[in-house]
Amino acid sequence: MKKYLLLLSCLVSFSVLSQKVIPSPPAVVTQKVGTTEVMIKYAQPSVKGRLVFGSKEMKAIVPYGEVWRTGANEATTFEISNDITVQGKTLAKGVYSLLSIPGETEWTIIFNKEAKMWGAYTYKAANDVLRVKARVSEHAHTEQFTIGVTAAGQVTLDWDKSSVSFYLK
Repeated sequence: MKKYLLLLSCLVSFSVLSQKVIPSPPAVVTQKVGTTEVMIKYAQPSVKGRLVFGSKEMKAIVPYGEVWRTGANEATTFEISNDITVQGKTLAKGVYSLLSIPGETEWTIIFNKEAKMWGAYTYKAANDVLRVKARVSEHAHTEQFTIGVTAAGQVTLDWDKSSVSFYLK
């Protein structure tokens, strides 16, 4: 009996140890906006007590004024089934990387035709299809980066104490 308990204990221990903890788990948000299917695939980094947005000198995870993958790991992808407008500007149906340039009061939201890239390391501005501006607002603390899309077309990026929204039509 003791041998069986020891064996069971070892098996449970090995299965617990073999489970991977994903620091920035993958997430997908889908929403129909009018007749257009919108799908955003991204990874969710966590604050973990760090400074998220700020200057390089302050050692922020996401420095102001620099291109960010808008999530973690691979660049976030933004897929639409029909042509739409983003902040009033036309974006053709397709799959794009969704990048951003955070600032204190305003962000630049970037749709880039290179949909598959690791982070923003291979980012080329020449591949930008559309850039729009979006305002930053204060938000209750959000530990894990989250993207939301409403049926009315509001896309919201929430992380730490910042919230940024842009609109699809």
